[in-house]
Amino acid sequence: MSTTQKLQDFTQQVRRDIVRMVHAVNSGHPGGSLGCAEFFTCLYQEIMDYSTDFKMDGKNEDLFFLSNGHISPVYYSVLARSGFFPVSELATFRKLDTRLQGHPTTHEHLPGIRIASGSLGQGMSVAIGAAEAKKLNGEDKLVYSLHGDGELQEGQIWEAAMYAAAKKVDNLISTVDVNEKQIDGTTDDVLAMGSLKAKFEAFGWDVVTIKEGNNVEAILAGMAEAKSRTGKGKPVCVLLYTEMGNGIDYMMHTHAWHGKAPNDEQLTLALDQNPETLGDY
Repeated sequence: MSTTQKLQDFTQQVRRDIVRMVHAVNSGHPGGSLGCAEFFTCLYQEIMDYSTDFKMDGKNEDLFFLSNGHISPVYYSVLARSGFFPVSELATFRKLDTRLQGHPTTHEHLPGIRIASGSLGQGMSVAIGAAEAKKLNGEDKLVYSLHGDGELQEGQIWEAAMYAAAKKVDNLISTVDVNEKQIDGTTDDVLAMGSLKAKFEAFGWDVVTIKEGNNVEAILAGMAEAKSRTGKGKPVCVLLYTEMGNGIDYMMHTHAWHGKAPNDEQLTLALDQNPETLGDY
């Protein structure tokens, strides 16, 4: 089986996990999770150098920080299926006393989670700190972060972006999920941000664009290009153009599924469109 097919099969199972998790508790954020399923799959199955023998300091391994923490379903699914904790634990999502809170937390000590990320706008600052720590420790590993495009309406993002460029934090790759939608509508309707590429370049970043952000081959190629630009004096931003709700036809092309769970009939439709590939939990 080709690498592409393996990644596609993995992604398909992740989509099943996402809709089953949010359906079970009638709560969660399927839209953005589905849109980033291919990205998380590629990141944890092909791109990053990490250990599942989880330690908070993350020394001598690549690190990832999820800033837009509401898309926790995709994060939990990929962490579990990459070996950080049992896949069966996905069934506890958002339930009492679970380690799988609606937004990732650290006090439950869930392997793979290094920051709590319920409040938007903070993840880039943390990623920059981790990247600078790696430089101080003489490590050659990279730090990755993911942000929603609506999240860029938070001012702290731009303070962090200015700092990273000024201090030449060039072992950082921050990806923006550009699906052009947020909870209240399109990003243009809520607060238009103009050209994200021009903005990051004006702040002193190197920018890579992945136009097909739901295509695993395009993601692998784009992230390889981003990695090739590290170590050259600039932080790297990846603009990943995705479709919210990707892979489930009735969830696509709308912001309506940002934070809404499918009912029984809708779950069946979603699962029919994504046949089981790796085994449900």
